[in-house]
Amino acid sequence: MARRLVLISTSTVFGTRYLEHAYPELRDALGEGGRVLFIPYALHDRDGYAAKARAAFEEMGYGFDSLHEAFDPRRAIEMAEAIFCGGGNTFRLLKTLQELEVLPLIRRRVAEGMVYSGASAGSNLACPTIRTTNDMPIVEPRSFDALDLVAFQINPHYLDPAPGSTHMGETRETRIREFHEENATPVVGLREGAILRVEGESVLLKGLAGARIFRRGEDPIEVLPVAEIGPLLG
Repeated sequence: MARRLVLISTSTVFGTRYLEHAYPELRDALGEGGRVLFIPYALHDRDGYAAKARAAFEEMGYGFDSLHEAFDPRRAIEMAEAIFCGGGNTFRLLKTLQELEVLPLIRRRVAEGMVYSGASAGSNLACPTIRTTNDMPIVEPRSFDALDLVAFQINPHYLDPAPGSTHMGETRETRIREFHEENATPVVGLREGAILRVEGESVLLKGLAGARIFRRGEDPIEVLPVAEIGPLLG
C-alpha cells in the first residue's frame, strides 16, 4: 500500500489555534496548493465545523471542500486530492460513513496514493477498528471495523496518571491493558501534540510530544519524537 498518512492526536494544543501545531506536517504531506476534502461527521454542527476547518486550510494555502456539502459523496471522494477527517465522536463518525457506504472507497483511494490525514477521531478511523477510542458510544455503528490503513490501534489524547491524584477510576494504561486481554493488536498512546507520519512501511513519531507503545504481554515502551516506530508495531 502506498500509504501517505498524517495522524494527529488532537486538533488543538493548549495555547495554539485549530491545527496550528500540525501545519508543518500537513504542508509537508500535502505539498503546494491543491484542495482538501474535509470529513465533518464526528460533530453534530457540520456547517460550523467545516467553517472552522476551512479557515485553517485556507490559511495554509489549500482549497477546501466539505463532504457533507457534496451532492454526490462518492464522486467527491473519487475526485479528492487529499482528505482530512476531523475529530469529535468516533462512533458517530464511523456510523455516518458506514451509512454512506464510502469506507471501502476511502481505503482504495489511500492505497492509490491519496493523502489521508485526521485528528483524534479521524486518527482512530485510520486504525483496524475504533476499539481504542476514548469516546462515549452515543450511537451504534454496524460494527467497530474502521479503515484499516495501519496495522495498529491509536489511543489519542493519551494521559498519564496525575502525580498525587486521588482519582480511583481506571487510567488510560488500565483501559489499554483491558483491550489487550481480548485483542493482540499493538496500541500507540499518542500524547497531546504528537503526530504520526506514515509513508509506505515507515511510521515516524513527530510533533510536540511523545507516545507510549503497548504490546500484549509486554511493558509499555516510551518514545520521543523524532523516532521511527514501525519496527515496534510489526
